[in-house]
Order: sequence, then structure tokens, then C-alpha cells
Amino acid sequence: MQYAGVIVDISLAKLDKCFSYIIPEEMQKDALPGAAVLVPFGSRTLDGYILWVSDTVDFDPAKLKPILKVKQQGMDSNGQLLALAEWMRKHYGATLNQALKTVLPSAKRQTPKMRKVVHAACSTQVLSDELAVLMARTRHSLGKERLLKALLTQPDIPWDELTHRLSVPTADIRDLEKKGLLAIEEVRSLRNPLGAVSAEKNHWQLPQLNHLQQQIRDDFVERYDRGDRTPCLLHGVTGSGKTEVYMEMIDHVLKKNRQVIVLIPEIALTYQTVMRFYLRFGGKVSILNSRMSAGERYDQFLRAKEGEVTVMVGPRSALFTPFPDLGLIIVDEEHDSAYKSQQPPKYHARETAIQRAKLSDATVVLGSATPSVASFYRAKKGEYHLYSMQQRAGGGQLPSIHVTDLRAELKAGNRSMIGRELMLALKDRLDKNEQSMLFLNRRGMAGFVSCRACGFVIKCPHCDVSMSLHKDGRLHCHYCGYKSEYKKVCPSCGSKLIGTMKAGTERVQQVIEQLFPKARVLRMDADTTRSKNGHEKLLQAFANHEADILIGTQMIVKGHDFPGVTLMGILAADLSLNISDYRSGERTFDLLLQACGRAGRGDKPSDAYIQTYQPDHYVIQSVKDSDYFAFYEQEIAYRKLMNYPPFGHLLQIEITSLKEERAQETGEYLRQAIQKEDASLAVFGPQPAAIAKISDTYRMVLLIRDTSYERLVKAKDMADRAFREAGAPKGADIWFDFDPMDGF
Repeated sequence: MQYAGVIVDISLAKLDKCFSYIIPEEMQKDALPGAAVLVPFGSRTLDGYILWVSDTVDFDPAKLKPILKVKQQGMDSNGQLLALAEWMRKHYGATLNQALKTVLPSAKRQTPKMRKVVHAACSTQVLSDELAVLMARTRHSLGKERLLKALLTQPDIPWDELTHRLSVPTADIRDLEKKGLLAIEEVRSLRNPLGAVSAEKNHWQLPQLNHLQQQIRDDFVERYDRGDRTPCLLHGVTGSGKTEVYMEMIDHVLKKNRQVIVLIPEIALTYQTVMRFYLRFGGKVSILNSRMSAGERYDQFLRAKEGEVTVMVGPRSALFTPFPDLGLIIVDEEHDSAYKSQQPPKYHARETAIQRAKLSDATVVLGSATPSVASFYRAKKGEYHLYSMQQRAGGGQLPSIHVTDLRAELKAGNRSMIGRELMLALKDRLDKNEQSMLFLNRRGMAGFVSCRACGFVIKCPHCDVSMSLHKDGRLHCHYCGYKSEYKKVCPSCGSKLIGTMKAGTERVQQVIEQLFPKARVLRMDADTTRSKNGHEKLLQAFANHEADILIGTQMIVKGHDFPGVTLMGILAADLSLNISDYRSGERTFDLLLQACGRAGRGDKPSDAYIQTYQPDHYVIQSVKDSDYFAFYEQEIAYRKLMNYPPFGHLLQIEITSLKEERAQETGEYLRQAIQKEDASLAVFGPQPAAIAKISDTYRMVLLIRDTSYERLVKAKDMADRAFREAGAPKGADIWFDFDPMDGF
């Protein structure tokens, strides 16, 4: 006998409960997770979806009812998303309700936007006769004339179009309604975020692919058509033309009458990026972004479900677009940490995309100039198919990259944040009327302690990650809990020039304006982009050469193409090397190489200057040589030595409470409970999180390391069970995060 867990009635309020049913023997072949079914429910028969299938149940089988019908072979889009939610629940340690609320868009509390439509309620002959009678009169209503003529050419006309564009008085519309010539209906209006955009296709030409782009396109098409759904990794340097290859892949899949999702990190989801897709595929493209209301986002999902949209472009939430026949998922900038959700369920969009593709028989294409170490490792193992594009399209040249040793600058008496070489390069560009960008690498600015004299960074002796300076004045390791005293003298060279780094874009702007009073300077950060469309306005102003120098944080290095930029200056390049995170090297390499790639998009020679206290670090040297492969070999050796992903895995258990002692006690209780069940697990903590208090809520973390992901899933179950058996300690909550990506 087989049993199924079925979710009935897809209204989000009821989705957190699963009901058990018997699977009749003749249905067992088709009754798979995600399948749509009909089931008895009280006195009613309801639609439902199978979430799980098992040979056993926790109830008396005699009390269970059988499934009435498996409605179709395979899964529809709702079935796929429900099956995906169940996978996310297991894989990421979420509750079923958390997973379901993530994958299924909620219509609850969204007031539909309605619009009036006027349509003909009689034949065109009757309308023509009425118009003839009207026109025969010497004096007649011009509004009625316009209305009748419009109805003869367009059977359905929006009310606003009649009353505004055609200036038809409301009284005339109502008069013809009374005569039975037309009807007025209210229909739901699905908002189109690109509705005001006109794709001038007459001024847009299909780009000519170079030999390598064509080769990759042809290989993808051949694999796709024979049903090979192996994920692909497209490794292409900045400016190599990855987007053109994406377009060709999308075009092929659309011709198969299937749909496409394009994931782009929110920070890179610019007007410029979206327009490239819109100009190619027109009104079949829609977007999602965080600035849209819940109602607008829901409308996009409805448009996708009803076939009005076939290409959805957006951040990680776009992954759950309910396309009826999804054929391709593109994950651009696949290395970006924004693909990891920081809210439960703490899923990674890259891994979740691969799972969704399996459920819908789609292909996943991952793209990056700096692939994540995990993805490149899988490609080298043959789990992904690797495409490589190591030359810029159209013969463009990568910038010459120079490294400035800030220790030497200090010894030479230059205490400015702008090194002498970069200062001269900026002056040169201003003299030539060329543009420059200055990137302040603020990631990881707070916490770590380094010496300005020798570049030494204080690290944990047990974990090889930087230690963080806490408010208690001690240095903490967020991986193993090791603590040490903070002495305000460098342990390497004895200098007193040691401490945390402090700087900001506003300060950089002041320095630049003092050095170059006549330069036109723009600053792009959270403050200057706070207003609606502030981000786009600044970028457009710089693209129009309304400024000579653009200063900014991470948002200026993502997805922008400025042919006039011939100089990129990277200030405090090594700050992100010292985050208390084993991925700090990978993140720094990604960020710096992406930043350098902003220069040299045009046909002029370009330069990038990297200012650092650690010029000999393998990450800095690999960026200088634009050598991803050298970086990868060093990084993968370090990961293997320390058993970090992809060789091992981490589980973070976060305990939160309004009372610090309650969070500490609960963490200690969970640690003991886990180790009592499995003493071989390495459990560290509890210790304060990197940000120990948010919104008056205290945060403690336990960290578990193991080579087996499955063992960590079991550890999560142990903690969950212990928490519930303890009566869910009053005033405390727990959260799970597998392979956390934003420090602790």
C-alpha cells in the first residue's frame, strides 16, 4: 500500500497543512510528487497536489480515504512549484509554510486593479446603420460619431481611451448603452511595468555573432534539441559578449513555444540591461524588481501564467514565475552572493534553479566572468558543461592593471587615500577629456583589524579567517569561538598604526574635489540614489558625459557599460579580503575583476589601479594578471585543506531572543542535545553573531561543520526536535542556514 501527502485548495492561508490519502494501485505509476489530483474532502471533492509519497503513515490507514483521480501525467506549473517547495523545505531546513510562501505568489490582500472596457453588443451591420442615420442629420453628436466609428474598427475599447484620447462624453456612451448597441464591462487590468516603453525595433539590428559566440550557440542548440539537460557554465571575461549568447539561447527556446527565466542580481538589474532584452523580444518580456508593489509583482506572475509574457527578467524571486512550460533558466553573474536569500527559507537561487529545471525538463545556463569556486569545481568534475569565452567581443582590450602598495605610499609620506600613481592617472584623463571611475570597496570595512605600516591582518590561529573586533574590546572568531585580547600594537612589526578601517564615498568626493577643483564629480551610493529612479538618473548623466569622475560603492561595478571610461581606481582593495568569512578571497577576486572590467569598453587604451596593503596576496596578483585559473587553483587548495565547501559544508543555527541570557541558554541546550545524539559532529558555540543585536533582538549562533550535507540535514532535524521537545523555549526562536554566505 502507498500513501500520499496532499495539499488541497491553493489559497495561501490553508497551505501549511498536508492531508494523507491512500493511492489506489492503478494510480501508483502516475501519483508522483507534484502531480495534480482530485481528492474527497469532507462532503466535497477538491483539487490538490501530491507533496510526498510513502509506504507508511502515522495514522490508522483504515481511516484514510483514497485519491479519486490523478488529473494529468506530469506536473503543471503549480505542481512543479509545490514539489520545489517540498525540496526547499528538506534541503534548506525551512518549514513547509515558509517554503510555500516563497514559491507561490500570494493574491491575498491584493486588491485587483480594474478597468472599464466598452465593446460592441451588436453586429457591425447594426452599428453601420446607426452611424448612417446619425450622419444624415444636419446636427449630430460628434462624440457619438467618433464612438461608432471606433467600435466598427475595434470591438473592445478601454474606457479611458474613449473619454480621453477620443474625447467622447460619458453621456454619449451611456446613451448608446441604453440602445443596446454597446456594453460596458469591468475587467481586471494586469499592470505592465514596461508598458510605457516603446521598442524601436526599426533602429535595432540583430548583432553579428563572432566565431566563438556562434560555436557556443550551435553547441547549445544541438544539446538542447537532443534532450541533454546538463547545466551549462558560461565562463566569459567582462565584455566577451555573454549577453548576445544568452539572447540566441533564449530565441531558440522561444521558437520551441517554451518560456524563459533570466535571473540577474538586483544591483545589476538596470534599465540599460532590461532594454537589451526588450529590444530583442519586445512585449513578451517583463521584469520583476524590489521597487514594484506586491500587486504589480502578482500581475506579472498572472501575465506569465496566461501566456502574455514568455521571458521574465528579474532577481532571485523571478525564479518562481509560474510559466506553464519553462524551457530555460539563465543565471547571470551566478557567483553573486545576492542569489542567497537571507530570509527563511535561506535558499540559494543557483541550486534552486537547477532543481526547478529538473522538475520542468528545462536547461540551466550559469554565466559569469568570475564563476563561483563551487560551480567551476562542478564543471571540472563534468557535472556542468563548460563554455569558455576568454577574449572581448569585437576585439576590445582588457585594461592594463597596476597594483599600488599603500605601505610604500605611507613610507613616502603620502597619507592620502589616493596614491600618487592614481593621482597622475586621474589628471591625465581629465586633460584628455576621458572619464574615470573610483570604486570604494566598503565590503568588510567594519570589524577586522589591520596594520597600515606592514599590512598584517589579525587572523584566528584555528580557522585562517580574520578576527572581528567586538564592543567588548576583544577579538572574536565567528567560526570556532576563539577569543583574544586586542593590543593596539601590530604583533608583526610593532607599529601603532593598527586598527579598523574607516572611510566613505563622501570623504572620497571631498578629497577628489580638493585635488581637482574643476573636475565634474558624481557620487553614487545609498544616499544619492534614495529617490525614485535616482540610480538610473545618475547612470544616465554619467553615460551622457555630464561628469568626468564617478565615485561609488559596489553598485557602480555591476552590469554597466560606459565606453568613455578609460580609468578605474580601486580604493582599499583588500578590505573585503579580511571579512570573517572563508569566501573572502573569492568575493574579493570577483569584485575587483568585475570593477577592472568597467574600463576599456571603448576603443581607447585603459588602465585600472588597485590600491592595497597586501600586494603579494594571491588574490591581488591573480586580479593583476586577469587570471581566474591561477586564482581558482590557489583557492580550491585552501578549501580542500580547511574542508570548506565544496569539500565540506556548514550549518548555522541562529537563536534569537529579546533576552540575551535566553538566547545563550537555548543555544547551549541545543548544542548539548545535538552532541548527545551524535558526538562525532563538530559543534561550535553558542557565541554572539557578527551583529549581536538587531532591533532589540539578541542573536547567538551555533556552527556545525561536516563533510556530508546529509549529516548536517540530520543535525538540523536533531536541533528542531530538541527545540520542540523543550516546549520551544519561551521567548526564543531558531533559524537554520546551510552554507551561510553573509558572515555570522
